[in-house]
Amino acid sequence: MVFKIAWRNIGRNKRRTAITAASIFFAVLFSVASESLNRGVFDGMIDSTVSFYVGYIQVLKKGYWEDRTLEESFEMDEKLTSVLNNVDGVDDVVPRLESFALASFGKITKSALVIGIDPQKEDALTGLAGRLIKGGTYLQKDDKEVMITSGLAEKLNISVNDTIILISQGYHGVNAANRYRVKGLISFGSPELNSKLIYLPLSAAQDFYGAENLITSLVLDVKDKNTSDLALQSLEKSIDYQTYDIIDWKDMMPEIIKMKEIKESSNKIVMFVLYLIIAFGVFGVILMMTKERKFEFGVLLSIGMSRVKLAFTIWLETVFLGFVGAIFGLVISYGLMYYLSVNPIVVTGDMAETYAKFGIEPLLPASVDLDIFITQALNVFVLTTLLAIYPCLAIWKMKAVDAMRA
Repeated sequence: MVFKIAWRNIGRNKRRTAITAASIFFAVLFSVASESLNRGVFDGMIDSTVSFYVGYIQVLKKGYWEDRTLEESFEMDEKLTSVLNNVDGVDDVVPRLESFALASFGKITKSALVIGIDPQKEDALTGLAGRLIKGGTYLQKDDKEVMITSGLAEKLNISVNDTIILISQGYHGVNAANRYRVKGLISFGSPELNSKLIYLPLSAAQDFYGAENLITSLVLDVKDKNTSDLALQSLEKSIDYQTYDIIDWKDMMPEIIKMKEIKESSNKIVMFVLYLIIAFGVFGVILMMTKERKFEFGVLLSIGMSRVKLAFTIWLETVFLGFVGAIFGLVISYGLMYYLSVNPIVVTGDMAETYAKFGIEPLLPASVDLDIFITQALNVFVLTTLLAIYPCLAIWKMKAVDAMRA
């Protein structure tokens, strides 16, 4: 009976019901928007940074990550690549041979990171061909030419069709020296990457370093960080950890993880303030409702309705309104955040330039991870049920005669 009365009371005053439900609806919407945009920005930052170069997961020979020398390179094994290709979530395996060299043009010499790549696979992984500056062309598998980053080209004062000289130490200490025509210039948003990279086809890089059929890393082409976590679990059963190291993006880019942790800590403070504002807003509506219905409560008490039953009925009313408002907030906020995930807000002006310097697309995408919506809706609902205790306390202390005179 109490449940039926509480439910019917919701429809008795549609204006009051609409105001209460709307306050809860907007509370859910604002809390979801804050958390969704915050997570979406960091997910976008991680995806952009990872897709530029490192990838989500790399397979390396044991010890290579610490030393980064050609002596820790390993043979490109068909059995290994077959095992990796069969791991859940892995779309392809991208080989690389990396080492440092001195790059020289005219009288200028600079240090550079030379990367031997499979041009087609590398483009599928990082979209490298899309970073070409007008006037150059992309590498082909059998080329004996190079692509260099625009920042390094500026330092060397070199352009497309000029010849660059590379000097280094190859595998097992052999001398590595050769000249290559610059086939194209590529541009990265990250100043660090843009100032030091030279790309060679994998076979040409192996010839240059005297490292026939050797590579330093296999990058696994996976869709996103969630897929990479699943792939890592599968790799634990498939890879010989005595021979190889499996490094994921968290280990390769610890600075981003630290930045995210700092941001999440500061965001907790922001969310606390937001919940405080929400609590005052919802409480204001509940307080208004309680004052408005004071006469009604006095009449019900005077005709013999018990305080416990009346308080429980009013509490249930607020809980029902909280549930309805939270559900509407959940549905509408998901639709809005989904739209912003597909059509992210475009950042312009100085902020866009700052994003570009760090190699991040100037966008503010929203995250549509379900836990955000469920958690925020539950938090607001629980907050509402706690605030609904106030009218119960008011009824408990209320004197029927005084209430009817007010």
